[in-house]
Amino acid sequence: MTSEMYVTLYAVSAKLIADRAPEFYTRLTDGSIAAQRPDGAEIIAAMRRARVAPDGNARWIETCYCPTPLRHERATVLDRYFTGIETMVIDKPVTFDGAPLMDRLAAR
Repeated sequence: MTSEMYVTLYAVSAKLIADRAPEFYTRLTDGSIAAQRPDGAEIIAAMRRARVAPDGNARWIETCYCPTPLRHERATVLDRYFTGIETMVIDKPVTFDGAPLMDRLAAR
Protein backbone atom coordinates (compact mmCIF):
# COMPACT_ATOMS: atom_id res chain seq x y z
CA MET A 1 0.00 0.00 0.00
CA THR A 2 1.34 3.44 -0.88
CA SER A 3 0.43 6.66 0.77
CA GLU A 4 0.00 9.75 -1.35
CA MET A 5 2.02 12.75 -0.20
CA TYR A 6 0.36 16.12 -0.43
CA VAL A 7 2.42 19.28 -0.58
CA THR A 8 0.45 22.38 -1.44
CA LEU A 9 1.35 26.04 -1.31
CA TYR A 10 -1.51 28.33 -0.33
CA ALA A 11 -2.08 32.05 -0.36
CA VAL A 12 -4.08 32.75 2.79
CA SER A 13 -6.21 35.73 3.74
CA ALA A 14 -7.87 36.16 7.13
CA LYS A 15 -8.99 38.74 9.67
CA LEU A 16 -7.13 38.74 12.99
CA ILE A 17 -9.35 38.56 16.06
CA ALA A 18 -8.07 41.75 17.73
CA ASP A 19 -8.75 40.83 21.36
CA ARG A 20 -6.77 37.60 20.95
CA ALA A 21 -3.73 39.30 19.36
CA PRO A 22 -1.70 39.57 22.62
CA GLU A 23 -2.19 35.86 23.36
CA PHE A 24 -1.30 34.97 19.76
CA TYR A 25 1.90 37.02 19.90
CA THR A 26 2.89 35.35 23.17
CA ARG A 27 2.36 31.88 21.71
CA LEU A 28 4.27 32.82 18.55
CA THR A 29 7.27 34.05 20.55
CA ASP A 30 7.37 31.77 23.62
CA GLY A 31 8.07 28.54 21.70
CA SER A 32 4.70 26.90 22.28
CA ILE A 33 3.59 27.08 18.64
CA ALA A 34 7.11 26.35 17.39
CA ALA A 35 7.09 23.10 19.40
CA GLN A 36 3.85 21.93 17.80
CA ARG A 37 4.32 18.96 15.50
CA PRO A 38 4.20 18.60 12.59
CA ASP A 39 3.52 22.20 11.55
CA GLY A 40 4.68 24.57 14.26
CA ALA A 41 7.79 25.76 12.45
CA GLU A 42 5.79 26.46 9.29
CA ILE A 43 3.14 28.40 11.22
CA ILE A 44 5.87 30.58 12.77
CA ALA A 45 7.51 31.12 9.37
CA ALA A 46 4.14 31.93 7.78
CA MET A 47 3.32 34.53 10.43
CA ARG A 48 6.74 36.13 9.90
CA ARG A 49 5.88 36.41 6.18
CA ALA A 50 2.34 37.69 6.86
CA ARG A 51 1.44 41.25 5.97
CA VAL A 52 -1.58 43.32 7.00
CA ALA A 53 -3.27 44.92 4.00
CA PRO A 54 -5.06 48.31 4.09
CA ASP A 55 -8.39 46.44 4.36
CA GLY A 56 -7.21 44.96 7.67
CA ASN A 57 -6.82 41.40 6.41
CA ALA A 58 -3.63 39.52 7.04
CA ARG A 59 -2.19 37.77 4.00
CA TRP A 60 0.50 35.13 3.89
CA ILE A 61 1.69 32.03 2.11
CA GLU A 62 1.80 28.67 3.83
CA THR A 63 2.86 25.19 2.84
CA CYS A 64 0.52 22.38 3.85
CA TYR A 65 1.12 18.63 3.72
CA CYS A 66 -2.46 17.34 3.92
CA PRO A 67 -5.28 17.12 1.37
CA THR A 68 -7.56 19.48 3.33
CA PRO A 69 -6.23 23.08 3.23
CA LEU A 70 -4.47 23.88 6.53
CA ARG A 71 -6.58 21.31 8.41
CA HIS A 72 -4.22 20.83 11.35
CA GLU A 73 -3.04 24.44 11.40
CA ARG A 74 -6.64 25.66 11.60
CA ALA A 75 -7.65 23.14 14.26
CA THR A 76 -4.70 23.93 16.51
CA VAL A 77 -3.93 27.62 15.94
CA LEU A 78 -5.44 29.60 13.08
CA ASP A 79 -9.16 29.27 13.86
CA ARG A 80 -8.52 30.60 17.39
CA TYR A 81 -6.86 33.80 16.16
CA PHE A 82 -8.43 34.50 12.75
CA THR A 83 -11.86 34.65 11.14
CA GLY A 84 -12.85 34.48 7.49
CA ILE A 85 -9.89 32.31 6.53
CA GLU A 86 -9.68 31.91 2.77
CA THR A 87 -7.11 29.80 0.95
CA MET A 88 -6.08 29.69 -2.69
CA VAL A 89 -3.66 27.20 -4.20
CA ILE A 90 -0.66 28.93 -5.78
CA ASP A 91 2.22 27.60 -7.87
CA LYS A 92 5.05 29.69 -6.45
CA PRO A 93 5.67 31.93 -3.46
CA VAL A 94 4.44 35.50 -3.61
CA THR A 95 5.12 38.50 -1.39
CA PHE A 96 2.24 40.59 -0.11
CA ASP A 97 2.33 44.33 0.50
CA GLY A 98 1.47 45.80 3.87
CA ALA A 99 2.75 46.12 7.39
CA PRO A 100 4.35 43.01 8.90
CA LEU A 101 1.82 41.14 11.04
CA MET A 102 4.44 40.39 13.68
CA ASP A 103 5.11 44.12 14.13
CA ARG A 104 1.40 44.74 14.58
CA LEU A 105 1.13 41.93 17.10
CA ALA A 106 4.17 43.16 19.06
CA ALA A 107 2.67 46.65 19.32
CA ARG A 108 -0.52 45.41 21.03
